[in-house]
Amino acid sequence: MSMQKATHPLCETVQKNCDISDAHHAANYTLCVYLLKMREYYRWENGFSYKDILPKEDVGNWVQERESLWKEIEDQTFLPLEIDGKEYDPFDTENINKALAPKGYVYSGGIGLRAAPHFFLAKLEEKEVYNDFTMYVSADECARDLTAPPAMTLGKNVFIRREALRRYLWEKFTEWQWHKYENAMSRALSFYDFENDIDQALEEMTDNELEAVALHEIGEFIASQELGEQWREMIVSLPRSRAEFLARAVKDLLADCLVTLPGLLENYNPASIHFYAANLAAMRKELFPSFHTAYQAWVDTEDTQPLKSLVSKGTQHWFMLAKEMLILYQEDKNIDLNKLETLVQNSIL
Repeated sequence: MSMQKATHPLCETVQKNCDISDAHHAANYTLCVYLLKMREYYRWENGFSYKDILPKEDVGNWVQERESLWKEIEDQTFLPLEIDGKEYDPFDTENINKALAPKGYVYSGGIGLRAAPHFFLAKLEEKEVYNDFTMYVSADECARDLTAPPAMTLGKNVFIRREALRRYLWEKFTEWQWHKYENAMSRALSFYDFENDIDQALEEMTDNELEAVALHEIGEFIASQELGEQWREMIVSLPRSRAEFLARAVKDLLADCLVTLPGLLENYNPASIHFYAANLAAMRKELFPSFHTAYQAWVDTEDTQPLKSLVSKGTQHWFMLAKEMLILYQEDKNIDLNKLETLVQNSIL
């Protein structure tokens, strides 16, 4: 069973579902981010390497065509997937993967940020079964959305997308090139030879960052178990707001202090520690300013102790804060967003 982009019937169906989702959610981005993602989507769909300079006129025409397609299909419903003569609901990820396992492919259909459905179909590179969950690592993708998260947790399944991760790292490298500041990102990139061989440097960085991504997703899974089903209910009940982003940031920081940072420190992966610092942005950076202090101490001295101490303190801090947020939610299901925001903002570490 060989699936190339938009040639195999199953791949065509998954891609159609991706397009329908994009028709509703592609406009969620700022113009700058949207254009960058569309350029990289064009690169993926047309098979250009990262060394290739994309033809501006062709990209512009492709963007117009894709936006026209989205207008045509925005009222359509998601299609079922047919495998070996049997139809599956596109969100029935568990049973779809059971059917795909002998064929060497992996699939995911779930709901991401802002209630946007995400789908992808790819070659299965690796599968690891743990006590509480299964981790899938995928390789080449034959169907994907405009948004391609490098990793996702869905129920008791964790999906790590190598191709999406490589593309995400490429976007980060491209963004850094605009200014070339001396900062955590420049330190992370210095471990790879981007000057002479972009493709090889990206491959090496992807191999290295797979560990950090896997650690974070394991941390997310453990944090979800610790916080329970009510945490998910609370997140779903929050309207799109600053309160929702604060809540998601608290859980992310808990996951990182539980698993991601301890793993990177224990295995001592300096390139990934720099990359983590470079990407601690927006809400997480606002809530966790002491990380920068500990990180800078490590940069100056190579002593990991300040980071290790902070991680230990952070695990307790974010867990207790998450519990306090849940108490607010339990007291009043119509949670007061201002109260929730104030609680979090008064608990900066």
